[in-house]
Amino acid sequence: MRVTGYKPRILLGKAGLDGHDRGIKVIAAALRDASMEVIYTGLRATVPSIAAAAVQESVDAIGLSILSGAHVSICRELRKELEKRNALDIPVVVGGIIPAADWPLLAEAGVRKIFGPESPLDEVVEYFRWVVEPRAWANGNGPRPVGEGV
Repeated sequence: MRVTGYKPRILLGKAGLDGHDRGIKVIAAALRDASMEVIYTGLRATVPSIAAAAVQESVDAIGLSILSGAHVSICRELRKELEKRNALDIPVVVGGIIPAADWPLLAEAGVRKIFGPESPLDEVVEYFRWVVEPRAWANGNGPRPVGEGV
């Protein structure tokens, strides 16, 4: 059981010249409906600004929607930017049309999970809930010790 009132904080971003934002807005709404706080950086955010916002907002996870084909370079740059900010512990999740041949490259860049355009919303929401749990525990928002009330 989580501490009452804890809402995971998820940063969603669209890096580079990618101009399609319908999917990420659907994800944002689904995460909000699941009682998560969503910070959306908007279209055409720079990778350094996404990393900076993630640290400044103390997010529990980062979700990127990438349809431009630049997923490998964006994720590699994000890893470097998070490393500069001592924030490699923030899980990164990517959604988009990602060729299977690139999955290992994204894993090397620190991506924890890849979702395609046909991924069920409930699966995406449950993954975010699951991936933020260790950070919630580390930040004192995990289950209460036995005997500390309801």
